[in-house]
Amino acid sequence: MNKMFGTMLAVALASTALAGCGGNSEPSMDAAPAGDQGGSGEVKGKITFVTQRTDLVNDGTFDKYEEAFKKKYPKVEDIEFEGITNYESDMRVRLSANNVGDVMLIPTNIANKDLGKFFAPVNGLADSLGDLYFKDYKADNGQIYGIVSGVSTEGIVYNKKAFEKAGITSIPKTLDEFYAACEKLKAAGIVPIYINNGAQWPMKEWGEVLVQFSSGDAKYLDKMTETDEPFKVEGAFGKGFTIVRTLKEKGYVEKDLYSNVWEASKGEVASGKAGMYFLGNWVINQVIGAGAAKEDIGYFPFPYDNSGKLNAPLSADYFYGIDVNSKNKPLAEAWVKFMVEEAGYVEASGFIPPQKSKAPGLEQLKEFQSYKPNFIENVPTSSKWNDIGNRAKIDFFGGKYIQDVLEAKDLKAELDKLNTKWKEARASVK
Repeated sequence: MNKMFGTMLAVALASTALAGCGGNSEPSMDAAPAGDQGGSGEVKGKITFVTQRTDLVNDGTFDKYEEAFKKKYPKVEDIEFEGITNYESDMRVRLSANNVGDVMLIPTNIANKDLGKFFAPVNGLADSLGDLYFKDYKADNGQIYGIVSGVSTEGIVYNKKAFEKAGITSIPKTLDEFYAACEKLKAAGIVPIYINNGAQWPMKEWGEVLVQFSSGDAKYLDKMTETDEPFKVEGAFGKGFTIVRTLKEKGYVEKDLYSNVWEASKGEVASGKAGMYFLGNWVINQVIGAGAAKEDIGYFPFPYDNSGKLNAPLSADYFYGIDVNSKNKPLAEAWVKFMVEEAGYVEASGFIPPQKSKAPGLEQLKEFQSYKPNFIENVPTSSKWNDIGNRAKIDFFGGKYIQDVLEAKDLKAELDKLNTKWKEARASVK
């Protein structure tokens, strides 16, 4: 078997370039229910699965999944795995060039109205999986194009031993308490929080991820289309940016802000050399895998203000999509169904299961829920929001523009630049 991994072209491409590209054929309906062993729907042959989880490609985890899958479907020849580090930018380039695998994770900045140009409908597969979270999140005109790979919330992953060493005896429930905990960690010689600015993508947490729940409005991003100035210092974006800028100014973040130390940072949090991450629950098992004892890692809602009443998001991770031009859709569907239900990927990733009937197994999620946050379920952004963002060349969910915000000498001036680009783009989008 031929397993490939690594990065492809590290070239960003705005999603507007994707419109009108993609498959040459019209999207086909489901060829057969997933797992159907008869006729043209027989599960056999080979496919390529493209993933952002390079770690699981490299350490052989996906090989183990494939081995179990082949026991269930003996006529399957090969599942070829391709891991891509700069997944979002690279996959947009590849989709525009019609150079993708059979199964992939759907890039986040593709508007729902454009999904059918690249991905096959999977309504039958979705129905076979039962009551799913975010079932219609990647859908258009009654056609479902994506199956959620896992469900997450976002919060503070912390090392209990680091907190103990720093003398932190209670979980911060306000922003001031959070800053005070950071100060204690710093005084104890511990990096209070890794923001992973150098990796770029984690910076999205402080912008469009945070505003959707700190604002209390799941439709906050879409409402940006109603104004020429969505980026204000006193607004939800400005408040999130102010927090991360404060963390940097007070020396509460990693010293090397310009190198990609993502993989190394997991070991730092695992060992207690660093105290915290602001990320989704999916990272918890990765920290444990980097050497932490399970009982030493905890999870609590991010205290983004001083009200003491906190919201937390219920977010979809990436969605599995099947290439509209795949020549083996029955096998592709069977693989997706297996990944959701049987592989163990959901549990290993620390996700809330996509199927509502299944309870999460992660102990840290139980701790998180014990603080009784108000969960807000994310909703899809409109094509208009995507179009404006793309034309404004603001890389939502990519992190680059937030890197610029972090470095800006004057926050208001930087937000004024964003507003100018947004206003011009908004005027050109109908």
